Amino acid sequence: MKLEQPELPLLFSETVIPDIFFAEYLSQMPGNCVKVYLYINFLSKYGKIIKLNDLSKKLALPLKDINDSITYLENNGLIIKKETGFIVSNLQEITLHKLYKPNLTISPEKVADVAKNKSRAKVIEHINNTYFQGIMGPSWYSDIDLWFTKYNFEEQVMIALFDYCFNRSALHPKYVQKVAEAWGSNKIQTWNDLDLYYQKQEKLVKIKKNIAKKLGKSSLTQYEEAYIEKWVIDFGYELNIIEIALKRTLFKSNPTFEYINNIITDWHDRGFKTPNEILTFLEQRNKQKKDIKQLEKQVSKASFEQRQYDNLAFLYANSNVQNTDQTNN
Repeated sequence: MKLEQPELPLLFSETVIPDIFFAEYLSQMPGNCVKVYLYINFLSKYGKIIKLNDLSKKLALPLKDINDSITYLENNGLIIKKETGFIVSNLQEITLHKLYKPNLTISPEKVADVAKNKSRAKVIEHINNTYFQGIMGPSWYSDIDLWFTKYNFEEQVMIALFDYCFNRSALHPKYVQKVAEAWGSNKIQTWNDLDLYYQKQEKLVKIKKNIAKKLGKSSLTQYEEAYIEKWVIDFGYELNIIEIALKRTLFKSNPTFEYINNIITDWHDRGFKTPNEILTFLEQRNKQKKDIKQLEKQVSKASFEQRQYDNLAFLYANSNVQNTDQTNN
């Protein structure tokens, strides 16, 4: 006995998109890719064959955008290329394979971490409810666990990480990972570490604005900001030291940041750490220059006087010859 259901006409049929698409993929997907993906899902239901040119016309998108969208969907695993075309991936199955990790035994270390895991579970629940309205995608759980392990963040720091990205409307895994990596490279683990980091960043922003203002610039290029970060972060110099270098450019036409950097780098290489050390060095160097100029004047004067003496001796010698000639006559 064979049981069948009647085929529904287009008016009553549905194209089902799994919730995992909205939780895991939608936020990072360009708008054109969303259009292409949804329409591909619709066509795949009927096993339709469609050319890229036809897809371009149907969705009112340039052919290049269609090709770029297909490439994006393929690279991110939403479709799989076959000899005859593409297969729409089962996103639920992909997510399940990512999350499934067989664990037949529990190590002593795992047992010791139970209390910590419970505390982290509360943090994850807070993140889920606060930033995802309780529908956080499954892959976020493994990402959060990775960031806890890799960067050794305290629970408060992990919440601050999501709060930072949420307030910048950039709550997607790649961006959060980038911020987490930046915090990790700056050795941020505790709330106090994060607070000090924020203070340094605020101070750096103020210094950049002050330098731009003093140089009459409305904004700084990425390379100019990199120079300033080097002076402040790597060299540990405050604005009062940098300002001494800026003043030394007053008499130069179109001074470059490279010129300023050479001055400040020289001070750092000499081991100067305070404005007084630098000012003392500059005064000594100016005095040396004056002494050298004075010495050069004295040498020049002595040389001139010697030449005068030589000339007089020469004239005197000539006069003797003339006198002798007169006597003989």
